[in-house]
Amino acid sequence: MTQLSKYVDHTALAAAATPADIKKLAAEAKEHEFFSVCVNPVYVPLAKAELAGSDVKVCTVIGFPLGASSSAVKALETKQAIADGADEVDMVIQIGAAKAGDYQTVEADIRAVVEAANGAALVKVILETCLLSNEQIVETCLAAKRAGAEYVKTSTGFSTHGATIEAVKLMRETVGEEMGVKASGGIRTAADFNAMITAGASRIGASAGPILLEGN
Repeated sequence: MTQLSKYVDHTALAAAATPADIKKLAAEAKEHEFFSVCVNPVYVPLAKAELAGSDVKVCTVIGFPLGASSSAVKALETKQAIADGADEVDMVIQIGAAKAGDYQTVEADIRAVVEAANGAALVKVILETCLLSNEQIVETCLAAKRAGAEYVKTSTGFSTHGATIEAVKLMRETVGEEMGVKASGGIRTAADFNAMITAGASRIGASAGPILLEGN
């Protein structure tokens, strides 16, 4: 169980999440030895305090969920998150730029966050694959790789669809073994969890973390 549990980023990103919800999330993450908790930026200090003395990392989100903040704002948000205790940041790309085929803008936006993180936090790049074509997914993954990000991630969980097996496979094929692939959005069962790992995911973002391990 411990090895599989390290795939999980135990997540609470709902707008209505309360401090009590974050404390519960952190307690479950410690109990199940998950890799991290993923919380909105305002809750990074609380999550960090709740996880003190454990191996569980604190992950937060940048430009979330639309990706439509300016690169300068995303960079500032990244620096503040790290100052507050974030170990990892999951940033949303400029989705409209990707859909327009403007991958230079996509790459520059990602690089702004990577440079702001400056090695102090691991950077994951959220594509929102449900809004992109296969070609756009490939090109955005390559932009993330060029920009120096460590991971690509399927989804925010707040758009029209979450992770799919096909998207995870395509992302893994594109980035190779040099980068991580995080599947997130709609992963609610042990079968979903196992299917995503088989497809090539090296991290799973889900609010149903304990359920994913049932039967494994």
